Amino acid sequence: MSETGDRLRKLREGLGVSQAKLGELAGMTQSTINRYETGYSAAPLKTLLWYADYFDVSMDYLCCRTDKPQGKLYEFKPRVLEDNKEMKQFVEMCFDPNSPMNDKLKKTIIAMLGEVET
Repeated sequence: MSETGDRLRKLREGLGVSQAKLGELAGMTQSTINRYETGYSAAPLKTLLWYADYFDVSMDYLCCRTDKPQGKLYEFKPRVLEDNKEMKQFVEMCFDPNSPMNDKLKKTIIAMLGEVET
């Protein structure tokens, strides 16, 4: 099994999707998905791009240039706080407003949650 094929299989299995279902979503047959995963055939660029978009990983990861799914240049920033007033209120409640570090700690937490860059 090729390393790329192994990654394609792990991504699919990680979501609990069958080869047949993934093939249906991607416009391919189950046997085509199986050939890519087992390394019998190399997935064409168009297919690798579809995988990268569908599983939200980088091409660097799919092509085994890195072990990090976000790749070398791709910067993953989850949108945890976007339109989430409850989470923003929670962060506000976590800190003593009289503390001199209050603002810095809040900004750090918010940055870690992916809303703003520090």
